[in-house]
Amino acid sequence: MIDALFERLDSIVLGKRAAIRLAVTCLIAEGHLLIEDAPGLGKSTLAVALARAFGLEYSKLACTNDLLPSDLLGMSVWDAEARSMRFVPGPVFTQVLLADELNRAPSKTQSALLEAMEERRVSIDGETRELPAPFFVIATQNPLDQVGVSPLPESQLDRFMMRLSLGFPDAEAELELLRRGDQRREAQSTGAIVTPAGLRALQTAAANVHVAEALLTYVRDLLTASRQGATRPLSPRSGLALVRAARAWALLAGRGHVEPDDIQTVWPAVTSHRLGSTHDGPARGATLATQVLAMVPAP
Repeated sequence: MIDALFERLDSIVLGKRAAIRLAVTCLIAEGHLLIEDAPGLGKSTLAVALARAFGLEYSKLACTNDLLPSDLLGMSVWDAEARSMRFVPGPVFTQVLLADELNRAPSKTQSALLEAMEERRVSIDGETRELPAPFFVIATQNPLDQVGVSPLPESQLDRFMMRLSLGFPDAEAELELLRRGDQRREAQSTGAIVTPAGLRALQTAAANVHVAEALLTYVRDLLTASRQGATRPLSPRSGLALVRAARAWALLAGRGHVEPDDIQTVWPAVTSHRLGSTHDGPARGATLATQVLAMVPAP
């Protein structure tokens, strides 16, 4: 099943094998994903392909500088026939939400999304409403040198388990893309490889993957190393996210236990956006993550 899943995703998002596997890992680890890249590099295609491959409900929120929290959450409207207020749910009531160009949205709307990501429920008109399960947010962020964008606050960055950057495809993948044309139609029409029940089973299995005490000590030592003179050291929440991601990566590799390589593989995606400044590009955070990883010997 996993092999068929990756084969399908690789055929839609060309030349991005490593990013696809990290994105699936993030979903199975029950995290949220931030993709930072220039427009036109396949971020939306990846989001649609993931949702369709797992048979999940999908909606897209195009973020603009005048986007209101009600545009995300929904609102109550007057129903003339029933002579009462009726709640109309917003795009957040889905299983996979693509928040496109999130760093264009106003702070109030970003805060509303933050609550949904953290609590998996939202408060509207004094009433708490549960979100569907699973609930997976894929947010895209444009580079800060583009017009009309601003950096996401640290508190919001920390709610994303992983940050990825797709980058430009290699020469062979780009040539194949030119032959096929836009892959978004193929992503929309793809059938489910894994059912939602199968995804829940994978998430449960990932949570039960064994992590040896020596590896937990290794994660703790990495967190401690990040606090030596860093302006944004890693928090315990970062360590929890790292362990969850390593468990999911090990499961996808067909193992019931975590190895040091699993932690080292997911480390950059889990920590780079937490270590770097909000005004830094992805490269700075990745460099800091590499430096911290090199400071601590693996067991």
